Amino acid sequence: MVGDNNLGQYNDLTFTKIFVEGLAWETQRDTMRRYFEQFGDILEAVVITDKNTGRSKGYDSVTFKDPEATVRACQNPSPVIDGRRASCNLASLGAQKTRPPTPQHGLHLPHFLPLSLVLTRFL
Repeated sequence: MVGDNNLGQYNDLTFTKIFVEGLAWETQRDTMRRYFEQFGDILEAVVITDKNTGRSKGYDSVTFKDPEATVRACQNPSPVIDGRRASCNLASLGAQKTRPPTPQHGLHLPHFLPLSLVLTRFL
């Protein structure tokens, strides 16, 4: 695992940590940082790597300082990173087991739980 450890006082990651999957094996932490820093300050970027080869296993997590950055980062749930279409959602929701038939914008929240409601209740 390659990462930073700047989390310090930020203990609740419910609305600031995203899970990204579908990455190329060549994807490095710096590539992830460069892509996601356009959305806000990053506290941690972790690329999960194979312990034998050192290559990316195709998924990672990014922790932002602010929930607003998380919302911006997940507006496109299928970004192209390192030439591959990835999948991006809130880490607290877990990996998406099934993909919807048509792309949905936002944070992949259930239809009965609007993001605005979630953020206003917890922020």
